[in-house]
Amino acid sequence: MFTGIVEEIGTIKGISRGPDSAKLHILGSKVLEDVKIGDSIAVNGVCLTVTAFGDGVFTADVMAETLAKTNLRDLRPGSKVNLERALRLGDRLGGHLVSGHVDGVGTIAGLEKHDIATLVTIKAPPQVMKYIIKKGSVAIDGTSLTVVDFHQEKFRVSLIPHTAQATVLGSKKIGDTVNLEADILGKYIERLLQAREEQPAQNSKLSPEFLSAHGFL
Repeated sequence: MFTGIVEEIGTIKGISRGPDSAKLHILGSKVLEDVKIGDSIAVNGVCLTVTAFGDGVFTADVMAETLAKTNLRDLRPGSKVNLERALRLGDRLGGHLVSGHVDGVGTIAGLEKHDIATLVTIKAPPQVMKYIIKKGSVAIDGTSLTVVDFHQEKFRVSLIPHTAQATVLGSKKIGDTVNLEADILGKYIERLLQAREEQPAQNSKLSPEFLSAHGFL
């Protein structure tokens, strides 16, 4: 689990590509301070496992499924990426709970300056939009942000200068892609409601007779 508070911007030093996979070699500093083999590091919001490290570089494997469903497939040597180590129990939760499992890839559809802020409009796929609510949380390339407003296929967030400078979002242009992860709480609520609808009514213990027998009627 992560918080969506990016610790540093890393740089892709190199990419070793297989037929359906890739091995990323990523330059970093802060995320390597206490790194161990097997640790999880979010790269543009994608949870990856450290397989090797040394001399300011760590290596992580990316499987075909991840390449197909995230913007990691667009990375090139020199690309900048958001980096965050996994959340430790007892840490401050400055953003929101982020799993590092991307729900879909969105596209920057608009950039607008408003005083010190930058309003970013993102076109998102239906599997993300169904969880978007006003003032709700969303992770964009692993950055925890608050939804300003939304429409049928788009939503908008606001970047303060610090976020624009401390994450890759500040250098994004219209047409660029971003990894999107919706708030996990909405997914749990959706699944609970689905399970309730799927459960046969006759198996439910909540009935007028049950309530009466326990003093509620």
